[in-house]
Order: sequence, then structure tokens, then C-alpha cells
Amino acid sequence: MIDLPQRHWGERGPRVLLVHGLSSTSDSWWRVAPAIADAGFRVTAVDLRGHGEAPRAERYALVDYAGDLPGDDWFAVIGHSLGGAAAVLAAQHPGFTRALALLDPVLLVTRDEWQATIDDQLSELGLDEQALGALKPHWHERDRAAKLAGIRQTDAHVIEHSFTDNDRWDVTAEATALAVPTLLLRGDPAVYSMLSDETADALAAANPLIDYRVVAGAGHSPHRDRPEETIDALIGWLLADERVGRPGSLG
Repeated sequence: MIDLPQRHWGERGPRVLLVHGLSSTSDSWWRVAPAIADAGFRVTAVDLRGHGEAPRAERYALVDYAGDLPGDDWFAVIGHSLGGAAAVLAAQHPGFTRALALLDPVLLVTRDEWQATIDDQLSELGLDEQALGALKPHWHERDRAAKLAGIRQTDAHVIEHSFTDNDRWDVTAEATALAVPTLLLRGDPAVYSMLSDETADALAAANPLIDYRVVAGAGHSPHRDRPEETIDALIGWLLADERVGRPGSLG
């Protein structure tokens, strides 16, 4: 287990943990974190092992990422992509969190998709400001800067071993068994999503605690592609009585 670097927003209220995706850092939440803090929460974001200011490690399996996540009794944990998969695994431990929000989580990578997914993720390491701007012209310039910084603060070994250190990349059974209210915010399949129609529909049908929504017009990074809509959805869900109770009641 690695002691992960943390950043904090807000001085009082229920605690919310933010978990970034592959080749990103805690700075990817630069807009989400203060907005949630302004809504009355204490927010913590971490740098995962091998990312940002966190130390390198011997292994990068999903269970290792999950095992590093700090503390317990979080009011809610919000994870994107790899961070969403890690949060699902961590939530198998009673008391870790009272609720989950998953932003286009990567819950399943089949063996047929394995090498193509690794190659695609490795290709991101070659991006520069001009290339990322061409790929993501709609992103805020700070989102692009944070992503480029994240790329510089990791390496090919971390990326590749995040896949190859797993016997399999499949946490759909764990997601189906989630016992806490869960908001599943998927990217628009008409744009791009790393969560298939079949997996998303099956999860929503199998688990009544999962509130499944598509962020129209967003790709794999809803908080970067459609930040206002994503933040509104997250805060509205956090504050909703029927989901996780009012913040003041859970402390």
C-alpha cells in the first residue's frame, strides 16, 4: 500500500474523494473539486501510484490502485476511468464509502481489446500541446495543461503494467454487486465511451442502486467534455435525499 499525495478543498461538510484516470493527476479535478466544495463538502483528490507526485511501485494491478485509496467512511467517492474501476473494487470493503459516482469507468477490457487499448493509451504519451489541442479543441486550456502535465508525470512502464499486471480487467461482477447508491455517468456512445452499451444496460438492470445516465455530447471524460452538465449532475446527486441523504444528516 502506498501513501498517496492528497489535495484538499473545503473546510467542513461530508467528505468526498476524487480518483483520477490513467495518465492524469489530481489536477484533472481542478474545476470539479472546488464546485463540490462550494456545495458544502470537504473534498480530497489523490495522485494514484505512478502518477503525479505519487511514488512509483512494483505493481499496477487494479487491486493495487484500489488498495491505496485512503481512509474509510467517505460520504461519496467519485472516480473517472481507471479511477472508477479502482473505486468499485475499494467499495467491496464495508465502510469505505456511502456512495459512488463513476465517470465513464473502465470496468471491462476483453482480451481481444487488450493490446489495442494498451497501444492507444501508450500513444497518449507522445502528445504535445499542439497535438492535444487538435484532438480536444473543446477542452478548457487548463484541462489540456493538466493532461499534458499528467502525461509528463507518468511513463510507459506504468501505463503498460496497469494492464499486464492484471490477470484480467473485468470488475463488472463487483459493480453489479455494489451495495451503495451509485451514479453511473457514461460518455455519449455517439461520441465515445469506454463502457459498452451491453455492460451499462446490464448493470442498470441488475442493480437498483445504480442510477445510470448518459452525458449528452461528452466522450470518455465527461468532466472535461461537458463540465457544466457533469458538475450539475454530480452535485444534484450528492444533495438528493433519495440518493445519499442531506449532507448535514450524514456528517
